[in-house]
Amino acid sequence: MSLAHSIEYKENNIILKGYAVYPHSVNNKIPAVLVCHDWTGRNDFACKKAEDLSKLGYIGFAIDMYGNAKLGQTKEEKSALIQPFLQDRNKLQHRILAALEALHQLEYVDPARIGAIGFCFGGLCVLDLARSGANIAGVVSFHGLLHPPEKSASHQIKAKILALHGYDDPMVTPEHVMNFGNEMTQAKVDWQLHMYGRTMHAFTNPEANDPGFGTVYDKKADLRSQIAMKNFFAEVF
Repeated sequence: MSLAHSIEYKENNIILKGYAVYPHSVNNKIPAVLVCHDWTGRNDFACKKAEDLSKLGYIGFAIDMYGNAKLGQTKEEKSALIQPFLQDRNKLQHRILAALEALHQLEYVDPARIGAIGFCFGGLCVLDLARSGANIAGVVSFHGLLHPPEKSASHQIKAKILALHGYDDPMVTPEHVMNFGNEMTQAKVDWQLHMYGRTMHAFTNPEANDPGFGTVYDKKADLRSQIAMKNFFAEVF
């Protein structure tokens, strides 16, 4: 079997282009993990994360929230790409549920051991996947947006949840984090939160270096978050 595959799937007649990566040798059903990109789109960073997951023995599947693997180049373009999903969280949930359905169609995926990870905007996406009531084992949000949908129907969250967050993230303040904890507690979710001190938004992205915008890479927090994710999936799978 080839290790990497381009996967086309659809949602509402929109062609979406995923990137699936398998471990070197697979002959039975194994865990699989969706990877949801940041506001840029399904970029090299997201595909690299899918490759990293395959090295852990999982099927990594970098998904496409925008369609045709579209990428934003400037902050203005990226903001324009995410706004429809931030303004309509039902649209967001339908789009990521289509990715989950595409993952179910892949060979060797164990439907009882599916997870999802997401970065920034992608963190919000995987949390909303859990909020949709999807039957998945666990989701991990890396410096993700945490606020719940305002108008979406309430569903029982089945997934275990891990949120990895920088305390100095200007886009998601400690108050927002507290509200998220209250939301998860009231929903009776099995949830965890790891806060990294002196750490801003996008701390896992080596290309993030814009203190004025609030996005700065932090090698120590990045490594700690990767360890936390590995431990989390070792537990939930």
